[in-house]
Amino acid sequence: MVAQRLEDLDRNGSVAETLTLEWRDAPLHVQVIDMPLNALYYNPGTHRIRAQRSLDQLRDAALSADPWSQESQDYLKYLLTRRPADPTQRDTEFDKLAKHLDQFGQIEPGLITREGVLVNGNTRCAALREGVDGVKATSMRVGVLPASCTWDDINAVEVSLQLRHDARRDYSYINHLLALEEQRDQLHRPTSVIARIFHTTTAVCDRDFWVLAELQNCIKRSRTTGPESMRLVDFEQSKEKLAELYRVYREEHKKNRERAELLKESRLAAIVLEYAKTDVRFIGTDFQERYLDKRLVDEFGRAESGASSAVAIPGLGRSVKASGADVAAARAVTDKLLQAKAIEAAGDSVSEPAKRAASKLISSYRDAFDEAITIAGRDAMLRKKRLAAPDRVVAACKDLEQAVTDLVLARGNSSLDEDAFDDALIQVHTVLEQLAIEAQRSVKIPGSGLDWLAAAVENRPQH
Repeated sequence: MVAQRLEDLDRNGSVAETLTLEWRDAPLHVQVIDMPLNALYYNPGTHRIRAQRSLDQLRDAALSADPWSQESQDYLKYLLTRRPADPTQRDTEFDKLAKHLDQFGQIEPGLITREGVLVNGNTRCAALREGVDGVKATSMRVGVLPASCTWDDINAVEVSLQLRHDARRDYSYINHLLALEEQRDQLHRPTSVIARIFHTTTAVCDRDFWVLAELQNCIKRSRTTGPESMRLVDFEQSKEKLAELYRVYREEHKKNRERAELLKESRLAAIVLEYAKTDVRFIGTDFQERYLDKRLVDEFGRAESGASSAVAIPGLGRSVKASGADVAAARAVTDKLLQAKAIEAAGDSVSEPAKRAASKLISSYRDAFDEAITIAGRDAMLRKKRLAAPDRVVAACKDLEQAVTDLVLARGNSSLDEDAFDDALIQVHTVLEQLAIEAQRSVKIPGSGLDWLAAAVENRPQH
């Protein structure tokens, strides 16, 4: 059918719609045809839902064995409609996409292989098939890749199209990490090339590789004697916390490796307990010893791991803590939390007593962390310098919030000096430009806030 419709375009001789894409490091223009939706296959290797496939292990195994069966295709469609951070819930963004397609039609064409496998447009295909209020589409416009394309080509094209700056929905955080890993481990590309493909820097790629390795290690640590374990999607909402963990861990590791490991374990435990990033920031290298240890319940705390970590001093009848004992105890805390989280989320595959025990452990640690973080935060605020750059920005935000209120009042009595206000906004833009320049010089790996600031100041005011 694909070949026939391409031939019809050539035979017709009219100007056909084309789609431009990056193909083997060079631009390529492919022809766009109209294909029946029932003739297209969802791509089992799409990066969009790679992490979410672990939601149902039996269906995932069937998908790996035969990705083109109706059962496997139905599972792929199901995952495309779910929230990336919680695949058990329907994604409201998918419903918005379906309504947009119903109202405005398909704007950008998808992309398929000669066999009808969707390289780009899997979510749009699912939305068109589902329709709105019972009204379903029957066809989809798609570009067609050359007949010589391989799975490596498919993956590379999908990534390049996804990274275009348009209105398409971005990969979820975990699927972005997996796409990076694929470039390195399967396509054997150096970090510098991967950074160029993903429009980023090698430092950011190094950070993301480190984060993914830590998450995969956490999954291994969460396994006990049964099949239960945490999943990568369980960390979907932890992007900023993990980025900050990498930054502070790397800086501390330069000074003291053991204290860096303590910091990492304590923060990982807090991330597993789903604390906000503003709370996780209060966890430093001394958090375990200074704030947490004394608040841990004995049966869930360090007693059992600490007992075996003592080293006897010959002739003195005394013992001292072994080298690395603090790190071992901190790891034991994190391991128990990871395993408890895995059991709690396992559903019907574990017994109710096991679930209750896991919930009790998590609750016990949560209480201890609540108190420890509160006290650590109070101490941090006392040590904080009042004239630090973050404080200045926060103070400026409060002034801007007051400006919003003043604008509302001025609109009510028509007292706004519009020219003066416009001049003030230009001054704000100038100051933000200077702030962005100095921040980019000072911060080696920018977070989402600095990324926003850099993008915001690109639009210069018009005089």
